[in-house]
Amino acid sequence: METLVNKDDFSLKIDEFSLRILRELQVDGRISILDLARRVSLSPTPCARRLAQLVEAGIVEGFGARVSPRAVGLSVEVMIEVKLERHANAIPEDFRRRVLDREQVVACFAMTGDTDYLLHVMVPDIDSLNRFLMDVLLKIEGVRDVRTSLVLEAVKRQQTVPTGHLR
Repeated sequence: METLVNKDDFSLKIDEFSLRILRELQVDGRISILDLARRVSLSPTPCARRLAQLVEAGIVEGFGARVSPRAVGLSVEVMIEVKLERHANAIPEDFRRRVLDREQVVACFAMTGDTDYLLHVMVPDIDSLNRFLMDVLLKIEGVRDVRTSLVLEAVKRQQTVPTGHLR
């Protein structure tokens, strides 16, 4: 079965071979084209062509290493719910710009419901978290309220994107 994916003016049919390529790359982004081709049962040239199409279509956004937060000294992870005073003027845009500039913010989600934004923050220790909250987050104009929840354990930290629905 093939699924048609459209991105801007580019359309790409996702078939079983492309799905296999996506699954293998999410497990090992450093895999060679020869090994990738072997694992997905294609010859190297068609495999390389499909990979280039997946990149051009924006389906594969890049290649990178997964780094262990604790191994690099980031032992405190926190989810922070942020409520803004209002959504008028430049408040939301300013908030977004300010959190994009902060290395500690590893993810920022605009939310529905009572929370406007949910931040995933990683810092070395509680003192660093306090400084981030007091000196950065609470000083952003328009931030009305923040609620923090410490992550005790990452029960599941999935780095892959589900692709089963493309079948």
